[in-house]
Amino acid sequence: MTDIIKFIEETKVFILRAKDFSYHMKVLEGGYLAHVYAGRALPDNDLSHLLMLDELPQWGEGARDQLKWIDSIPLEYPASGIGDFREPCLQVLDAAGQSACDIRYKSHVIKKGKPSLPGLPATFALDDEAQTLEILCEDAHLGLEIVLRFTAFEELSVIAKSVDVKSMKAPVTLWRILSSCLDLDNSDYDLITLTGAWGRERRPNRHALHAGKQSVDSIRGESSHQCNPFIALAEHAATEDFGEAFGFSFVYSGNFIATAEVAPTGGTRILMGINPYDFSRLLEPGESFAAPEVLIGFSSEGLGGLSRTYHDLMRKHLLRGRYKDKRRPVLINNWEGTYFDFDEEKLLAIARESSKLGIEMLVMDDGWFGKRNDDNTSLGDWHVNEGKLKGGLKHLVDEVNNLGMKFGIWFEPEMVSPNSELYKAHPDWCLHAKGRGCSRSRNQLVLDFSRDDVRNHIYAMMKDVLSSANIGYTAFHQMFLFWSLIIHRSLYNQAPKKVI
Repeated sequence: MTDIIKFIEETKVFILRAKDFSYHMKVLEGGYLAHVYAGRALPDNDLSHLLMLDELPQWGEGARDQLKWIDSIPLEYPASGIGDFREPCLQVLDAAGQSACDIRYKSHVIKKGKPSLPGLPATFALDDEAQTLEILCEDAHLGLEIVLRFTAFEELSVIAKSVDVKSMKAPVTLWRILSSCLDLDNSDYDLITLTGAWGRERRPNRHALHAGKQSVDSIRGESSHQCNPFIALAEHAATEDFGEAFGFSFVYSGNFIATAEVAPTGGTRILMGINPYDFSRLLEPGESFAAPEVLIGFSSEGLGGLSRTYHDLMRKHLLRGRYKDKRRPVLINNWEGTYFDFDEEKLLAIARESSKLGIEMLVMDDGWFGKRNDDNTSLGDWHVNEGKLKGGLKHLVDEVNNLGMKFGIWFEPEMVSPNSELYKAHPDWCLHAKGRGCSRSRNQLVLDFSRDDVRNHIYAMMKDVLSSANIGYTAFHQMFLFWSLIIHRSLYNQAPKKVI
C-alpha cells in the first residue's frame, strides 16, 4: 500500500488521501492546527494558500487584532475561551473555575491500519487497508494532552475521526468533548437530516444552509429514531447521481449532537459528538476520556455515491460476527400471528408450516416469560412461563430444531414493569430522580445499567435462559437503548464523580 497519509516537514502540512477524498491540515505559527481543504481528490500539493493568511490580521502576542485572527482561522479542533466565538469541540473547567483551553500542536505519528477505541464501537481496518494519523496536542497551562486521530481508508472515500483527552497534572472537568469539526470556506450547501418517529424512521429533510446555527440532536439516552446521528451536506444541485456531497455519521448510540454553524463571513463549521446536555466528566491526574468516532464520507457522484460508500464501509469495516459476509437466515416471528396468546402447540404449528416454505428460523416474541399475557406486566422477570410452554423451553427448541429450523428468542432486558417481581423486590433499580415520581412510557420503566447489581442480575437471568436450550438468535426490542445505557452509563460513568 502506498502512503495515503503524508507530512510535509518544510511546510508543516498533513495530506490525507482516502480514495477520491483529499483532506489537508497545516500547523500554523504558534502551534494552531488549521484545516486547509476537504473535497475531491487533488494532487498532493501544498494548498496552504487557501487559508489566505496574508489577508488576516497578524498573529502573535503583540498583534493588534489577535482576537480577530483566531476567530477567522478554520481550526481543526477548536476549544473555548481563547477568542474563537464559533461553537467549540472542547470545553473544560479547571479548579479555578476558568473555562479557557488553548490547544497547540506538539507531535504526531503515522501508523499502519487502524487502532481500536477501547470500550467503544468503531470501524476497523487491516494494515494494508488504511493508515492512521495521531496528532498530539496540548494545553501546557492546564496539563491537558489531546490526541486527534484520523484514519484514511485506501479503497473508500472516508476519513474516521476521534479524540481522547488526558489530564496530566491537575483535576479538570470536561463539559463538552465533540469528536469532529470541519470548517468549510462557504455555505453553498443543502443540509440533509434524517428524522422520524416509530414506523416512519429516517425521513430525509433537505434545506439550504442559512446564517446561524442549525442542528439535530438527541438527549433521550439513545440516538433514537426521532433524529438519526447522521447529517449530509450536498451541493444545491446535487442529485442521487451527480454533484458533490459530504456525510457525517456518528458511531455511537447515546446522546449526540450534529451542528452546522454558518458564520457572518459565510464559512460553515460542522461539529458532531456526544451531546453536551447533562454531560460532565471529572478527569483526575492520569485519567483520560475517549470520545466516539465520526465517519466523514465524500462523494463526487451524488448522494447515491455517498450511500454506496457508507454501505461498503459498514459491511467491510464495522460489522463483525459470523454473519459479516454470510446470508442471514430467513426467519418468521410469531408476534403478529399470535401476540401474547400462544402456547407450545401454536408455535410448533407455525414452525411446521414455515419449514415447508424453506423458512430457516422461528423467533418466539414477547409473552414467553413471567406472567406476561399483556404489556402491563413481567418485564424483568426473565424466566420461562411453563404454563404456556408446558414442555419447557428446551423441549420446544428441540422440536423446532427437529424440523430443520433454528430457534430465536425475544428480550427487552433494559426495561422493567412496575407490576413485576423484580420491581417489587428492587424498586430503586429503575432510572429515577430521588424523591420524585417515576415517568412511565408504555407502562414500563428503564433499568439503571450503571449499577453493578442490576447488570449482574439481568445477565444471570438471561444466561440461564440462553444456556438452557439450543438458541441461535436473540432479538432485543430496544437494542440501541440497551447498548447505549451499557456503554454510556457503565463504561463512562460507573460511579458519579463530583464536579470541581
